[in-house]
Amino acid sequence: MFAITADQVDSRHRPDIAAATMLALESLLGAGLVLPVDRTAGDEIQLLLDTADTALTAILALTRDGEWSVGCGIGDVTIPLPKNAREAGGAAFVAAREAVNDAKRRDTRFALRSPATTEAADAEAFVDLLLNLRGRRSTEGWEICDLLLAGNSQAEAAKQLGITPQAASKRARSAALRVEFAARSPLERRLAAVDLSAGEGRTS
Repeated sequence: MFAITADQVDSRHRPDIAAATMLALESLLGAGLVLPVDRTAGDEIQLLLDTADTALTAILALTRDGEWSVGCGIGDVTIPLPKNAREAGGAAFVAAREAVNDAKRRDTRFALRSPATTEAADAEAFVDLLLNLRGRRSTEGWEICDLLLAGNSQAEAAKQLGITPQAASKRARSAALRVEFAARSPLERRLAAVDLSAGEGRTS
């Protein structure tokens, strides 16, 4: 399984955004959450997911604006599960704790840890590439990205933005959207491979 622990960046000097982020994640991830998103200590949040696609979606959402240090731990969890994430245990949660601490020292503010160390390092490197690409995206690039992710065609996105189809195409190229969209499925498969190697299905 995939445990994610996220710690708000510079929380002592910024408003607490944990509650708003928890609501946004619950809306975004829906049934993909194994347990409800939970606040742990202070401004830290934790969630548990059972599929690679929902884990990647959560990682990308949390790292988008640079407001969170994000640690993903992949491995077994203790069964039976409790009612909330902060009381859950197992290798995935231990790895997520290590990962969020490491994430605070990394440029992408993201780290991935797992008992399957080699596979986890490979997956982390590929996620880093995507996060660096997204980190260079302009506000205009994010506007068209969000519209395309919502199911609009590029022509429909152009109309909503009040720009020509040619301008929309230029924005999409500058934002490297084709690269990101093509990378997501391979990244999900890489994360799923880490989960498999870590021994998914055994209790800790």
